[in-house]
Amino acid sequence: MLLRVRVTLPDRPGTLGQVARTLGVSGADIVQVVVLERLGGRAVDDFTVVWPGAGRLDRLMAGLTAIPGVRVDGVWQAIGSPTATGQDAELLAQVAANPADGLATLVDAVPGLLAADWAVAAAVPTDWASSGGGPTTVGYASWRTPEQPTLPEVTPLRPRAMTAPDGGHYAVAPFGRAGLVLVVARGAAEPFFPAAFHRTELDRLAQLVRASAVILGDRLDLAGAPATPAPGRRP
Repeated sequence: MLLRVRVTLPDRPGTLGQVARTLGVSGADIVQVVVLERLGGRAVDDFTVVWPGAGRLDRLMAGLTAIPGVRVDGVWQAIGSPTATGQDAELLAQVAANPADGLATLVDAVPGLLAADWAVAAAVPTDWASSGGGPTTVGYASWRTPEQPTLPEVTPLRPRAMTAPDGGHYAVAPFGRAGLVLVVARGAAEPFFPAAFHRTELDRLAQLVRASAVILGDRLDLAGAPATPAPGRRP
């Protein structure tokens, strides 16, 4: 299976090599490394690895945490191939080429880009600020979305990441019209534990949503009044 392993480590020579060696000794085949952050002498790195089905995660965790200064922020299954340069531009090109299905294209593609489980385009009443809120409804859901997805509180409409009491993580980004917001989720499931959405991932999501909103324009107004209430949303 394909796994994403996120670690926070000291930003000094040799530490990255120690992490890579530990992954290899544990049976992981590294296919990509992405640096999410380098700040204050610390770095946050995402490793995408091919993990043998018979491999023991406890051995991997023990090896990584034994490296001085290393913290494992998450280990979870990744969907599709590792992130490649130009994927965001290719996705926006697909949205522009077929705007009638542009929202569905975006929702279906985002989980793979952000190593998430599922995504939905949800909507709140356009007067949510003055009316005190209202029911969140689902307009379009990606193929791995649960039949009755539990959504986080999406208002006020601004890009942000959040963690649910059950350990699941969400990232939300508004389209800026029709009360629409894109919700992306990583669910917690033993023996894996996903990492929270990093601010670079949230920025990436917000940029994709803003660009899609410009491309789709008035078409989003037609999607802003979905008819399926989303269970789990506070009234």
